[in-house]
Amino acid sequence: MKTNDAEINSSPVTDEDILYMKRALELARLAGERDEVPIGAVIVKDGEIIAEAGNEREASKCATHHAELLCIERACKRLGGWRIPSATLYVTLEPCPMCAGAIINSRIDRVVFGAHDIRFGALGSLVNLNALGFNHSFALSGGVLEDEAKELLSSFFKKKRSGGK
Repeated sequence: MKTNDAEINSSPVTDEDILYMKRALELARLAGERDEVPIGAVIVKDGEIIAEAGNEREASKCATHHAELLCIERACKRLGGWRIPSATLYVTLEPCPMCAGAIINSRIDRVVFGAHDIRFGALGSLVNLNALGFNHSFALSGGVLEDEAKELLSSFFKKKRSGGK
């Protein structure tokens, strides 16, 4: 159920989006340096970063420690509740079904992602959970700084395949 580009890009990209996506890319680079899959996430509310994270699955040995979930958890703690309204999540790779579900449940208003994920992407590439009629949906922009996000992932896995750390 591939989503068309108009649905994925229902929200126009701004200079501010580029700025925050660059921060997410920096967090992804840092995750890669820790031998984690290089994915970074940032949540912005009222023009301020309220939470950020990179993948931590390898270090924590926990399947749920995706950058998006860690970022959502940190934002909830900071805000003192499970809802994160009027916020935008920036993430370097299209969220998987688990992360997309958490985005819906946390009531985030907008998601901006970098690279599309044809294998696991749950916001349009493989399936679009945002379009299934849940009690919450969000504005979506995909492909923001996609080349940079793809390059981080590609370099990481190329190095892994060659036996490098």
